[in-house]
Amino acid sequence: MSLDQNESVSKKNAAGRNKQKILCMYCPSKILNPGAATHVNTEYALPYIHRRGQEDRDKCETITDYWLIEDMYTFENIGVSNTVDNVKYLACADCEQGPVGWHDLTTKKSYIALSRVKYE
Repeated sequence: MSLDQNESVSKKNAAGRNKQKILCMYCPSKILNPGAATHVNTEYALPYIHRRGQEDRDKCETITDYWLIEDMYTFENIGVSNTVDNVKYLACADCEQGPVGWHDLTTKKSYIALSRVKYE
């Protein structure tokens, strides 16, 4: 899933960083502060959002618009899954909805899907 060009542009500043706070779509938990992440276009098949314990975890959605987070300590709140093929999936630390993104254990970089979070 790719965001509309105008929608993607409105969420980032001139340097390509997030203009607003990034929040969980399902609860008021803050994931990132403004300016904490850089917009990147990279294709990744992210499993559909589910609550902890739900079935059908093997169905994926291809997403191309992500926020790149260089350091895990940049997050305000984030939950991390067990390792699956050298990747840890990221979810809301409070309500456990996810995945909203993934953490690559090889590069130590994290990615949050623009379409799976809200902004304030």
